[in-house]
Amino acid sequence: MFAELNELLGESVERPRQGKLTLLGATKTDASFLVHHFLSFYLKAGCKVCFLAFLQSFSHYNMVAQKLGLGLTSAKERGQLVFLEGLKLSHEVLFSKQQESAEPHPFQFISGDGSNLKALHDFIRGALSPTVGGDTWRCPVLMVDDLSVLLSLGVKPTDVLDFVHYCRVTVNSLLKGNVVVMVHGGEDSVDEENELLGKALRHQSNWILWAEGLATGFCKDIHGQVSQLLPFVL
Repeated sequence: MFAELNELLGESVERPRQGKLTLLGATKTDASFLVHHFLSFYLKAGCKVCFLAFLQSFSHYNMVAQKLGLGLTSAKERGQLVFLEGLKLSHEVLFSKQQESAEPHPFQFISGDGSNLKALHDFIRGALSPTVGGDTWRCPVLMVDDLSVLLSLGVKPTDVLDFVHYCRVTVNSLLKGNVVVMVHGGEDSVDEENELLGKALRHQSNWILWAEGLATGFCKDIHGQVSQLLPFVL
């Protein structure tokens, strides 16, 4: 967890802000360290986290978290962390012989035309909604390590944006929690759909953190820079 980044955003584990959409992105570099930062921050702040992971496995995130002084396995066991392993769930839908179940599969959209993400949204809502006994956790948080992967799975940009909208209504508005998503792209992007998704999300976001490689090239001690961008104003 980067104390300097928390200071820049005016955040603290004692009183995390609520109702925010944070957009993470990168140009010519890797912004996954920002995902690790926010995951560790919200868990240390005592928030309930639903993490939708497309890029890496649970083992990878757990290994990094341990270096940051956290154990994701214990967070799952005590009900603070709900971890959806996108690669594994996608494989289940595509290659499992037993497709029918009493409960809709969160990733059932893969077997269709990719337009219906309702089952995934309903899973997130159920994971973050307060239980009957009353949770002791602070505000709920939804994290997605790369929304751009949904485009690769056949989901149209408009459907991804609809999904984000309904997640914001549920998490930001109804549950008074936060949403953190990452996309890939930038000035060097040649993927028009991904670029459209990124620009649309910039209009909606409260915070935008963008990682970039150094303009002067590689440096042994400094790998890049992180900029806090202002959201687009219509």
